[in-house]
Amino acid sequence: MKIFLNYLGLVFIMLMTTVSFAQKSGDAEVIKTESSQPTEDIFVDDLVRKRIVVENKLMSQQPIREADIAWEKRVQRVIDTREKLNLPFRSQELNLFSVFRELINKGEITAFGDEKFTTPLSPAEVESKMVTLDTLVEYDPETYTENIKVAKNEINWEKVLSYRIKEVWYFDKQRSVMDVRILGIAPIYQSPKNESAGIPPGPIFWIYYPEARSPLSKYRIFNEENDIAPMTYADVFDTRVFSSYIYKRSNVLDFRLKDFFVPEPDDTSSRSGIDLLLFSDKIKNELLNFEHDLWEY
Repeated sequence: MKIFLNYLGLVFIMLMTTVSFAQKSGDAEVIKTESSQPTEDIFVDDLVRKRIVVENKLMSQQPIREADIAWEKRVQRVIDTREKLNLPFRSQELNLFSVFRELINKGEITAFGDEKFTTPLSPAEVESKMVTLDTLVEYDPETYTENIKVAKNEINWEKVLSYRIKEVWYFDKQRSVMDVRILGIAPIYQSPKNESAGIPPGPIFWIYYPEARSPLSKYRIFNEENDIAPMTYADVFDTRVFSSYIYKRSNVLDFRLKDFFVPEPDDTSSRSGIDLLLFSDKIKNELLNFEHDLWEY
């Protein structure tokens, strides 16, 4: 009988040890295997978590030697985001202006205060450009006093209606092709105060595109035809999937195109604007036909 009781006590102790170990195992972290589903992939607002663009590796551009450049022309273009082809620039979640701000705050790209890329701006200086200060005077009817308040208004990305592109067209005699490289991109903005004062829109900052090309390849752009198409902002600028008009071409007087077409005081039909667009198309055709004119058939 004594042996039986000792055996029963041993079994009870082993059973309690097993239950305690099971409880501790249940409280411990679950061991994940290759077949386990990751926790972050359980609740995904999509069929799968898209990683193609994030893990994308961009190929570097073709190196160019100065001796191979036989001809070049500097051109500045304006991308109007209200045009149908340029609507992806105004995407609610994937707009270019928000991408620029995020990359600047992360320190992945550098913002410049001029188009020659000689005045770099710190992230704090860029953020200061995003805020406009307005002075408001409020009248207190009880004390008959005027209170002056300063209101801070942050630039809304929806008010950035256009972007200016600085690019160089050149003829590479080594490859015998006409090519183009983008040098800089600048968001254009006009504050309500400048609009009421008649001051035209101007660039907020300039982005050096060769530096920003790789970071921009990690940001997807909205594709009207296919939501999963892995098209990035780098692809848009490299393949030139945008509509634009020429704003300026290099000239000895450093004139813009609109400086050549000053409207007459009695012009009520806005003919100068039409002439400006026609002259812009003429320059486009000259750039495209330059390469063909070099060949003999």
